[in-house]
Amino acid sequence: MIELRSTLAGRITLAVLATLILVFLALPIIVIVVTSFGKDAFGNFPPAAWTFGWYKQLFVEGSKWPAALSLSALIAAMTTVFSLVLGMTAATALVRSELPLRTAVYGLVLAPLVIPQVVIALGLFLLFEPASMLGSPVAIALGHTVLASPIAVMILMATLKGIDERLEDAAASMGAGRLTVWRRITLPLAMPGMVAAGIFAFITSFDEFFISQFLSSVDTVTLPVQVFNVLQYNVDPSVTAVSAILIAVAVVALGLVGVVRKLSGLGKQGGLLPTEPAVGLAAESETAS
Repeated sequence: MIELRSTLAGRITLAVLATLILVFLALPIIVIVVTSFGKDAFGNFPPAAWTFGWYKQLFVEGSKWPAALSLSALIAAMTTVFSLVLGMTAATALVRSELPLRTAVYGLVLAPLVIPQVVIALGLFLLFEPASMLGSPVAIALGHTVLASPIAVMILMATLKGIDERLEDAAASMGAGRLTVWRRITLPLAMPGMVAAGIFAFITSFDEFFISQFLSSVDTVTLPVQVFNVLQYNVDPSVTAVSAILIAVAVVALGLVGVVRKLSGLGKQGGLLPTEPAVGLAAESETAS
């Protein structure tokens, strides 16, 4: 059977299909960004006139947007720290140790990615409400960590699997303790993966809505929750400017991930995310048994 891309017509067809798919996926983003510069108060597309007024309106005196933006950034930063600590610990245990039932543990770690977010948000609400922690940025960051840490675990597992264990063994054979080996060998080699994991954790927290909605209070409103509150009562064109800012943050963050991959050579290892981690763990478990 001749492959589609082996002929000129096949290559053209493949290029056209790929372009159409990319345009279809990017079209909502393009509409939001273009509309954010439109002068029409109803956010028509395409805009009849252009303005930066909606961006300026975000930062006028009395606006709630700056407080929501700074709170989201603070919570995302805390979530990044929590996720890296938990992710590095869990990834080390899953990759470097003889942990019993590693496949089951790995499935448990990834469970928050498949459980509906509203269910997780309700569970966190029932957990933090008796402790009077609703509205606390720390509580919201801990809730976001539930969603961000599995992503960090996957990235860091792939990173640790790409590090030659013989380097660690060589350092240990020369008298270095476990802490020294981790600090002088493992951590520097794993740093590109930790940067990528931190970026993904930051994006996950910065854009998260359900957990923020359940755990927020009147005084602690994150950016996605503020967007929801505004759209509940009227159509505010400034929301398109906020949405464009969120898109820009995601694009810049993904660009940083690409830069980290290129500088560290991770792109040659097949990517930052492991494609078959569970299969590999299962195979190792069967071999051990």
